[in-house]
Amino acid sequence: MKVLPLQKEPSVAMSSNSPADPAPLDRDTRQRQIIPPAKLAACHAVIIGVGAVGRQAAIQLAAVGISRMTLIDHDIVGVENLAPQAYWPTDIGRLKVEATQELCRNIHSQCVIDPIAARFRRSMLKSLAAFTEPNLQLVVFACVDSIDARRMIWDTVKNTAAFFADGRMSAEVIRVLAADRPPADIYYPTTLFSSAEAYAGSCTAKSTVYTASICAGLMLGQFTKWLRGLPTERDLMLNLLSAELSVA
Repeated sequence: MKVLPLQKEPSVAMSSNSPADPAPLDRDTRQRQIIPPAKLAACHAVIIGVGAVGRQAAIQLAAVGISRMTLIDHDIVGVENLAPQAYWPTDIGRLKVEATQELCRNIHSQCVIDPIAARFRRSMLKSLAAFTEPNLQLVVFACVDSIDARRMIWDTVKNTAAFFADGRMSAEVIRVLAADRPPADIYYPTTLFSSAEAYAGSCTAKSTVYTASICAGLMLGQFTKWLRGLPTERDLMLNLLSAELSVA
């Protein structure tokens, strides 16, 4: 029996729109009428806390095409973070900022991401490039679980940030606060009640990834309205269990 040599498959030229070459210039074609590319490119997003809400916010910002992003969190991925925060089993033991940076870079390879493995401190206002770049607008996403931390973040960035959003979550209840002119905002500080008035349990004790994803989506919704020069809602409250939405 004569054995014929194996024939090679004909080579196929890879188009510019193939998965291996995603044509970055066209990646946002379907959102350009909603999210203005030039204004988005002029922003540097700082996400403080990359737990449940912060990780989802980072992923969504990378997907829409943010060009610069700084992630700030001191924590390490634990097994308890897999379901509610959508970390991967291979992330266990890694810094959350590094695991999230890697995923966001896979989503948007041209995004420049600075992972800061530390708690947010007032001194970062002078030490981090995000707060000192003169040519980019600072947009801050506070995704922490402490009123004291929120107060410190607000007091630190309110005179520097062009846009500020705070995502809060407890079980299936979401609250998103936004300030489209932080230096002049007088409402947000009224939501920073004293620690003694806060609910005693941790807001991360009961958590689901779908609630976190919706919370992050509402934050980005306010951000993109700000980009378009539209009025933002200063206080949104959504109860997924009762399907109730309130706007203050």
